[in-house]
Amino acid sequence: MSRPVSRQEILDYETYEEQRSAARERMLAVKAPRRIHLGEYLTFLFENTDTMRYQIQEMIRVERLVKESLIRHEIETYNALLGGKGELACSLLIGITDAGRRKELLTAWRDLPRHLYLRLEDGERAYARFDPEQVGEDRLSAVQYLVFPTGGRAPVAVGTDFPPLDGEVELTPEQRRALEEDLAS
Repeated sequence: MSRPVSRQEILDYETYEEQRSAARERMLAVKAPRRIHLGEYLTFLFENTDTMRYQIQEMIRVERLVKESLIRHEIETYNALLGGKGELACSLLIGITDAGRRKELLTAWRDLPRHLYLRLEDGERAYARFDPEQVGEDRLSAVQYLVFPTGGRAPVAVGTDFPPLDGEVELTPEQRRALEEDLAS
């Protein structure tokens, strides 16, 4: 689990705007080893304190938030996505570029979140925990927020045993190191 973002780390939107270019550049470097592609459609972006702080700052900037209660609400909302001790948080992006097929596939793939896992070094699979509200009665949301309970163990692969998308990808040493750091923080 990554450490939650504290209120003291969040800048007002004008100060952040002055530093935004450097923050974006830094965030690209942080996200690079945490972005894992699986097949044609699935991109897993593992989150940590830095990525959540960036998301919070971006929301405050876009919405021009100044009211303390609204800023704290953003912090609480994004911190909740980080999971707990021994867990890895992840945003899953389902990228279906064909607009005509998007609804059809998101409907057919409603059960996908139940079939996403991290494979650990001993071969055990840590299946994702997800918010059922991200799965509607008729289709899946194209962005899913997942938590993988790894027991503090770093994964060696990301996979799905969902029949139409069945597959697994081994993590690179750089990706493994990044996720180990997130579990240790």
